[in-house]
Amino acid sequence: MIHLRIAGIPFCGKPIVVGLALLAFVAGLGAQEELSADRKFDYTWESLKTQPVPRWFDEGKFGIFIHWGPYSVVGYSEGGVGYAEHIPKQMYRDSEHYYPLIEGLFGAHPPEFGYKDIVPHFKAENWDPDDWAALFSQAGARYVVMTAEHHDGYAMWDSDLTPWAATKVGPMRDLVGDLGEAVRAKGLKYAPSFHRERHNGFFALERYAQASPPHPDVAAEIERVPEAESLYGPFEIDGAFIADYVARWREIERKYQPDLMWLDHVPVFHEQWCEEFDHPYIRSFHVALQRMIADYFNAAEDWGKPVFVNNKGPEGAHNWPVGVGFREADNLELEGISTKWQNPATLGTSYGYLEAEEIGDLYKSPTELVHLLCDVVSKNGNLLLNIGPRADGTIPDGMRRRLLAMGKWLETNGEAIYGTKPWMVARQKKPNTRFTIKETTLYAIVFEQPARPFVIQAGEVDLEEFQDAEVSLLGSDELIKWSLTDDGIRVYPPREWPGEHAWTFRIDRVPGKSPK
Repeated sequence: MIHLRIAGIPFCGKPIVVGLALLAFVAGLGAQEELSADRKFDYTWESLKTQPVPRWFDEGKFGIFIHWGPYSVVGYSEGGVGYAEHIPKQMYRDSEHYYPLIEGLFGAHPPEFGYKDIVPHFKAENWDPDDWAALFSQAGARYVVMTAEHHDGYAMWDSDLTPWAATKVGPMRDLVGDLGEAVRAKGLKYAPSFHRERHNGFFALERYAQASPPHPDVAAEIERVPEAESLYGPFEIDGAFIADYVARWREIERKYQPDLMWLDHVPVFHEQWCEEFDHPYIRSFHVALQRMIADYFNAAEDWGKPVFVNNKGPEGAHNWPVGVGFREADNLELEGISTKWQNPATLGTSYGYLEAEEIGDLYKSPTELVHLLCDVVSKNGNLLLNIGPRADGTIPDGMRRRLLAMGKWLETNGEAIYGTKPWMVARQKKPNTRFTIKETTLYAIVFEQPARPFVIQAGEVDLEEFQDAEVSLLGSDELIKWSLTDDGIRVYPPREWPGEHAWTFRIDRVPGKSPK
């Protein structure tokens, strides 16, 4: 076979080498017109790196993530911890544990009754998208990301590409579209997330492979009900899989004009997960997604929308080269300030609905969530806080209470979050503090209530900048006493601390009262 090196498209740190026939396939993906001269983005990573962080994303800081689908019907993970949205996979991989559970719930287990039979039980019968949108707005969120398709292959939108869609089986309505209308009516940005990259291995014997046989009970289900094959399969990353992947995203793009392209981590792109990462179809998948991002960016130019893309994956194993989109990984925590990043954080341990977490009220406390938001923002990140609604479309009270508590805190302290930038340092230990800035204003968000005067350490900052500063406490009318020291600004605690969870001292470096 003759091989051709594609210039400028690295894959796992290497240039891509593919066969000419495969190159022709990749070039023709999507059957869209070739890029014309007036297109802003071409099919290179260098071009995609030029897309700036949208102002709405950079300044919004706080979004809501939603994992919701047929897996929510069961709402279970072994031990009451972990990713409940993975039960479609886990029920076949650990049949000894999960089959009795499925039989207890539905009267039978695979292959007589499998995931395909759970799907119709997902009805969203009590769902009110306007109620969700109102809650998210009250929580102080600025954007919403809802799972359009998880690894299970079920489409939550009005899809013409699969019979396993929410408009055809289950709720019988366009969940992605209806929520988009509701949240955008509240002035929030909206993005359906896409997780199909692992679908070929979700019901197969191997998770991260170019091809793997289906689980024997899955194969038996398909033999009994041939229609199930289009849900459980395909089981191979080949030309048809790649073309279908791109077509599904483009259908979402065309119908809903997402404000953000959110794609899950693709393990087969990295050697540590996939021994076949050199396989030409896996490489062509990478090229196809590169083109898909460029086409989305160009489409958004036509819409007049500032958009962006995530770059999911653990350190050293991101989907795209560094500089394309923003860095992201599940429950990501950073030690210091970074380029733009996002933490898609769980409320508990699961993304999908987990009944044990609801019953035990095992979610992070409001204080933990406020501290998490402040920590992420101080380091130039966004918090994308996930909720997992019940299958009927209702949101557990424990989740609601926490979201509303965050909204109440943001009503008072939001100016220290929205539209801010990182300071020269993100935090100091005593007292436990996070910093943000906005023009000439420094915000010091303390996570505790010091009983004695404390110093906001200026570090390398010229203290002359603070000679005529004004210091106040958000949510309080009390005059805050302060003074300059060799180390920074000494602040005297107020007589009364307003609110709860965290407290924000505002330091305005503008002419005003002299230090006391």
